[in-house]
Amino acid sequence: MMMKYPIFKGILCAAALQFSAGVAAADDKSPWLVRVRIIDVVPQESSSTSIGGAITVSDRIVPELDISYFWTDHFATELILATNSHNVGAVGTSLGGLDAGSVSLLPPTLLAQYHFNPDGKFRPYVGAGINYTFFYDADAGDLTSISYDDGFGYALQTGIDIGLNDNWAINADVKKIFLNTDASINGDAVTADVDIDPWIFGFGLAYRF
Repeated sequence: MMMKYPIFKGILCAAALQFSAGVAAADDKSPWLVRVRIIDVVPQESSSTSIGGAITVSDRIVPELDISYFWTDHFATELILATNSHNVGAVGTSLGGLDAGSVSLLPPTLLAQYHFNPDGKFRPYVGAGINYTFFYDADAGDLTSISYDDGFGYALQTGIDIGLNDNWAINADVKKIFLNTDASINGDAVTADVDIDPWIFGFGLAYRF
C-alpha cells in the first residue's frame, strides 16, 4: 500500500502541471490585433499661394484598416492604412474663385502606442508616430494642370477599445495628422504651400487573435 502513494502523488502533480499549462495557454494573448473603422477626415487647411487667397479641401468619409502588434501588454505599434479623395478649390485669389479639381491621398501611418488598461473592459490608449503621404489621381478641374509633392508628416492619436468578449471590441479613435504639401499649378505658373492637417474621427470594431 505504501508504494501506491508516490504513484498517486505523481499522477496528481502531472495533472496539476497540465492544468496550469492549460490556464497559462488560455491566458496568453496573441500579439496581433486588427481594427476596421469608418473614419471622417476633416482637413484644417491653411495655405499661401502666389496669387493670394486660400486653398480649400473638402471633408471625406472612408473606411480604414489598421494592424497592431503588442510588444508587451502596454506597448504596441499600429500601422494604419486608408486612402481618400478630396475636392480642392481656391477662394479669394487674384483670379477669383477656382475649382482645383480633386486629388487622392494614400497616407500610411505608423504609430507607437501606450495602452493604459490592457486587461480591462475599457482599454484607453494614446499614440504618436509618422506618416508618408502619396498624392495620386490629381484632377485639375478648371485649371490646365496641377501636381502635389509627396512628403512626411507626423501624427497624434487617442482612442479606446471597449471589450465585448475575449476577442472582439468596439473601438473609437481620434487622430491628428500634420501634413504639408507644395502644389504646382499650370506648369509652375502658380504655386501653393498647403497645410492640410486633418482631424480623423473613427468608429469601428477590433479583433484580437
